[in-house]
Amino acid sequence: MSRIPSFTDAKILVIGDVMLDRFWRGATTRVSPEAPVPIVKIEDVEDRPGGAANVAVNLAALGVKATLSGLAGHDEDARRLRAAVEAKGVRWSVMPCPADTIVKLRVLSRNQQLIRMDFEGSLEDYGDDSFIQYASNLIAEHDVVLLSDYAKGTLARVEALIAHCNALSVPVLVDPKGDKFERYRGATLITPNLSEFEAVVGPCEQDDARISQYARELCEAYDFNAVLVTRSERGMTLQTREGAPLHLSALAREVFDVTGAGDTVISALAAGLASDDSLENSTRLANLAAGLVVGKVGTATVTRDELEGALSGTSLGDSAVEIDSGIVDEADLLTSVNRHRAKGERIVMTNGCFDILHPGHVTYLNDAAKLADVLIVAVNDDASVVRLKGADRPINPLHARMSVLAGLRSVTYVVPFSEDTPARLIQAISPDVLVKGGDYAVSDIAGHEHVLETGGEVVVLDFLPGYSTTSTLERINNER
Repeated sequence: MSRIPSFTDAKILVIGDVMLDRFWRGATTRVSPEAPVPIVKIEDVEDRPGGAANVAVNLAALGVKATLSGLAGHDEDARRLRAAVEAKGVRWSVMPCPADTIVKLRVLSRNQQLIRMDFEGSLEDYGDDSFIQYASNLIAEHDVVLLSDYAKGTLARVEALIAHCNALSVPVLVDPKGDKFERYRGATLITPNLSEFEAVVGPCEQDDARISQYARELCEAYDFNAVLVTRSERGMTLQTREGAPLHLSALAREVFDVTGAGDTVISALAAGLASDDSLENSTRLANLAAGLVVGKVGTATVTRDELEGALSGTSLGDSAVEIDSGIVDEADLLTSVNRHRAKGERIVMTNGCFDILHPGHVTYLNDAAKLADVLIVAVNDDASVVRLKGADRPINPLHARMSVLAGLRSVTYVVPFSEDTPARLIQAISPDVLVKGGDYAVSDIAGHEHVLETGGEVVVLDFLPGYSTTSTLERINNER
């Protein structure tokens, strides 16, 4: 694959089981006296689109014009899900029904999942003729239809949806569930994982030839144009009805979370096909996206810029690029922090406006870097600097301030934040050492409670006397 399509003209309809992924995060410092389980002090609650909604969000992250259709309840969870989906640029065309919206609740501590609780009931009674007509009315205005089946009942009559797509000559891709592939007869392509594939065809023992043979037989038996088998650490295999197989090796160097990886694969594949790319190139694109998303935590997405970066930094036969320094967003930073922790490296974090970098800053950051293996510097964005410092600040915009910091040898990562304090970001990262410069008391430092509760240290470092942004600005004004 030599290029990434633009995706901006692609229009894709996602139909399937929509759900809300809810995350509760907090510190764990002791075991319950009632049972041998950890006590988690919940400090953060986050709602993300899950199931078919995550597929649609993955498409929007790539730049696709995505529409989401499915079933959800008349409840607060549905309202939260709709807000989360629309915030990502997805068009909401979900049909209300009497059932409760499906919610999957995960409890995490230090980015490790401790338990998952599912709140759900079957939607099969509501995936009826009325819903089929509702969803089918959307098909003609899209380039590709993607059916995301989580066996919750929305696609109880999936055969009718596939028939509508075929009648309109709109390609239909299916992420299947269960061992009844007959239900998906006539689909353009299905994307089972290896376990789902073997449940239908029998054991394959990760044998390339056997997988491609059985996939071809499925194409012939159920009138598929192609089958894409995702094989975890062994990559994926594409088999068309008549062509030669395409076996692709996995591109991820390290896997931190496979949640939603299948959603990312079929999203990237559909995005490529809707952008008039070939099936082979679209499959390579999906493999590249999979290599990126499994290095992230939770139901994550991949952007077109990330795909461009990975493609420019590696051949498709090599491992996906890791971000090991420089300016990052929060999602990439969390991925990198997990990788460093897996290597046993310590994380030190500090924060500030860093409006005019001076020798005091440099000395302070050098001293902070000596306390651990990785130094993260969180930087206030421009709006938060205005709130903290006044309308005449910052002197330098965010991108300039971060670029200067990223050029320092002592600094590993620079990440922006928009709140008045970095407490939420500190909680997400859980540094081993939290550092602040000046004459602060530990109790006055944002995020100190979380760091101490999770066994970390909070350190106050002295600034180099005679240097500050305020004094620098005063000297400049006095010299005018």
